[in-house]
Amino acid sequence: MNELEDIEIQLLLEGIFNYYGLDFRRYAPVAIKRRIQNILYLEKLATVSALQAKVLHDRAFFEQFLGYMTVNVTAMFRDPSFYLTFRQKVIPLFKTYPFVRIWCAGCSTGEEVYSLAILLHEEEIYHRCRIYATDINETVLKTAKAGIFPLRLMQEYTQYYLQAGGKQSFSEYYTAAYDRAIFRAFLKENIVFAQHNLVCDRSFNEFNAILCRNVLIYFNQSLQQQVHKLFYESLCLFGILGLGNQETLPLSQRERYYKQLAGRERLYQKIS
Repeated sequence: MNELEDIEIQLLLEGIFNYYGLDFRRYAPVAIKRRIQNILYLEKLATVSALQAKVLHDRAFFEQFLGYMTVNVTAMFRDPSFYLTFRQKVIPLFKTYPFVRIWCAGCSTGEEVYSLAILLHEEEIYHRCRIYATDINETVLKTAKAGIFPLRLMQEYTQYYLQAGGKQSFSEYYTAAYDRAIFRAFLKENIVFAQHNLVCDRSFNEFNAILCRNVLIYFNQSLQQQVHKLFYESLCLFGILGLGNQETLPLSQRERYYKQLAGRERLYQKIS
């Protein structure tokens, strides 16, 4: 049965690639299988073949399926030590630049993008920065563009913000309306939200920093290498690469082209 299910999963991923142009074929097999089994349970479907029929024949369901498949676990100032270290070690470098371009790849619903905008604002360089926030999933990008998040999370986010070296009252950055926190419009002024697929899309600019945190862990080794090549080619000399706390530079020839800025926080600088 497991062997048949594996074949069905391969056919499903091939079908999605050929019909929608989205490539999940090189995601980590264990993660893919776990997510698909979860979808079968939630949608009360008996087989992967039944799921394939719905995905390929119902565009609305495919959008829902995409939400299941793309992990959107995020938070404002998630892993506060990362932002504190970024503030201490990267911002002084950026303050010497006339203009800064930052790519947040796999931005999900945007919490980390707004966190970065707040940090840059407090360091008085946001006016000369441009943040490119991209994700494969158009639905989560709509949430990110809106900048509206559950009010119940703000107490937890405030703690993260303070641990990340926040300099003001976190509540100054949003307006509370019923059960929602609506973030200030000025935070979006220098953010460009766009759909981008790390698996098959190319670079679209040269960046002073690329942040892609806790995304690559869901890719297999060859896809990780491919994405790291994309990041290397997209970073300018002395550009900063920020990864998730479970990720490292792959063992490849590109590893020697980076200097480690902060090992625990997974911050690297391109030096060659």
